[in-house]
Amino acid sequence: MFENLSLKLEKAFQTLKGQGRITEINVASTIKEIRKALIDADVNYKVAKDVTDEIKIKAMGMDVLTAISPGQLLIKVTNDELTRLMGGESEDIKVEGNPAVVLIAGLQGSGKTTFSGKLASYLKRQGRSVLLAACDVYRPAAIEQLKVLGAQIGVDVYADLNNNNPVAIAKDAVEFAKKNNHRVLIVDTAGRLAVDQEMMDEISRIKESLNPAETLFVVDAMTGQDAVNTAKAFNDRLDFNGVVLTKMDGDTRGGAALSVRRVVEKPIKYISSGEKMDALERFYPDRMAGRILGMGDVVSLVEKAQETFDQEEAERLNRKIRKNQFDLNDFLSQLEQIKKMGNMKDLLGMIPGMGKAIKDVDIDENSMKPVEAIIRSMTLSERQNPDIINPSRKTRIAKGSGRSLQEVNQLLKQFEDMRKMMKSMNKMGAMGRNPLQGLGPMGRR
Repeated sequence: MFENLSLKLEKAFQTLKGQGRITEINVASTIKEIRKALIDADVNYKVAKDVTDEIKIKAMGMDVLTAISPGQLLIKVTNDELTRLMGGESEDIKVEGNPAVVLIAGLQGSGKTTFSGKLASYLKRQGRSVLLAACDVYRPAAIEQLKVLGAQIGVDVYADLNNNNPVAIAKDAVEFAKKNNHRVLIVDTAGRLAVDQEMMDEISRIKESLNPAETLFVVDAMTGQDAVNTAKAFNDRLDFNGVVLTKMDGDTRGGAALSVRRVVEKPIKYISSGEKMDALERFYPDRMAGRILGMGDVVSLVEKAQETFDQEEAERLNRKIRKNQFDLNDFLSQLEQIKKMGNMKDLLGMIPGMGKAIKDVDIDENSMKPVEAIIRSMTLSERQNPDIINPSRKTRIAKGSGRSLQEVNQLLKQFEDMRKMMKSMNKMGAMGRNPLQGLGPMGRR
């Protein structure tokens, strides 16, 4: 996401020359390159021009401190303007009412049904009782898909296969939610085109009948500037509350994320990537600006960790580490927790400076599977006390896991080295670091 834009902006900042002060002369070519980078990323031309004009005006005449370069100063100004362009402040959805109704609208194939499931999972993790309503009567597969997603995340789904009136189904879903104490109702509707008058009339009737607390427009970020134009057409008719950008992990240039707020004057509330039900992020303009400019997003990384790691489990693990009792069962548990955090390349990209470093690196999401297979082939006593694993046990573990004897030896050696490091850190009183630090994929330290 935004990789090409980030590289072009970095190149633009490097061209900035001059000492002491940013002037019209030394900033002109850089501003031109920034504008070109934004347009290449499929940002609306007028938006790109307005933003770069603002950057130029605010940067002109600024004193350059001895501790920073003119390029670094311009990065700061650009970061502020990109943040402002994307809305400035993050806005979450409002879930008020009994039930609070969230209406989902969008184009065909934009990912509405998948997003509905992700949003239900997101709200459920906040402790809310959620109901999904299947109101796409034109595509039976959508109803079945929503039922599958509901079962996957443990959320009820209201559907009526004997009724082909989405307005009536939505109203019935509201009554069902009230009777069954569901505090939030998410209504998944059929995809429609802005030029399809009949379908646009239908979604307008659904909104009018439900009076939802929130109406969210779901748009495929891969469609770039077309996504922004479509959002404007829908907003003129529906007056929605916010935008959701899906498929952000695809081959997207980022123009939709950068343009949509300025064009429709409605906030981006969430960004979605991948098919996993936890692959949904609340949209923070300042954090996204930081990612675009290669400054990372440590705050989001920490929040992901906090959502994933259980506090009681962390404290239990810390006690075991302090007593030098960390074993392979604990290690396996940590691997499973990290996998829940999401795509590894996206996570590494949130670390400042890592985005560029891993741009062309193919990170295999299955790289830790051999480690898991080896540990799972051990007996409970072997996991708790690896020291008892003799040559015959190693041979059995290798056969049971489908890995080589060399890989088994390698894992045990790495694990022993890690335990020694923990022991020495305990003596220095320096524990508290990630117990997985220092142990990479099979074959690497």
